[in-house]
Amino acid sequence: MQIKDTAALLVCAGNATRMGGIHKILHPLGQTTVLHQVLRAFTVCESIAQIVVICREQDTDAFRQSIADIENELTVPVAVTAGGATRQQSVQNGFAVLPPETEYIAIHDGARPLILPSDIEKVIADARKTGAATLGVPVKDTIKEVQDGIITATPERALLWQTQTPQVFRRGLYAEASALAASQQKDYTDDCQLVEALGIAVTMTSGSYSNIKLTTPEDFAVAEALLAYEKEADHG
Repeated sequence: MQIKDTAALLVCAGNATRMGGIHKILHPLGQTTVLHQVLRAFTVCESIAQIVVICREQDTDAFRQSIADIENELTVPVAVTAGGATRQQSVQNGFAVLPPETEYIAIHDGARPLILPSDIEKVIADARKTGAATLGVPVKDTIKEVQDGIITATPERALLWQTQTPQVFRRGLYAEASALAASQQKDYTDDCQLVEALGIAVTMTSGSYSNIKLTTPEDFAVAEALLAYEKEADHG
């Protein structure tokens, strides 16, 4: 039996500025909502002991109500807490409410509803070995560095990966990295950067291309198509 040693921190505190004001995490997706998709993926993972949903303070009641709608399906405790002004502050707010027995944290974008439970378990397993791991996939396109509209460099594609979430860290390691960032007055948009600043190597765990992030309204059409494809494949 797998040890339940990991808490999931679901970051849902964005302002939805690129979604026309629609709160994308509570938005319908398939036969459910974005939030419910994410919660169901994490709650079936044997490693997950607790889930903390981090949202804007003005959205806490709406999130609690949405979670209550599927409470009978959730096999682990789910808490809701208010985020901060930045992603880093929001994650730290969620981190602060975790019980002391938590050994690992899995930080996940709430806007990635198609995360596979098998990928969650895979990246947690890697973090148990190295202390820090993130899901990602090799980039498919050639990437260019551009300055003032002019291409300045072409990185070798074989070395480039697109970082996803969850990003999983040993609890003590994340606490140390957060303290360093605070002392240096640095605020990162990527959780791995916190740990990288300590000089700690972060393992890249191969994930799935379907683990897309819902950023613009068009992304919902892609997510719906992926759900339909998976449903057809399951019945094929």
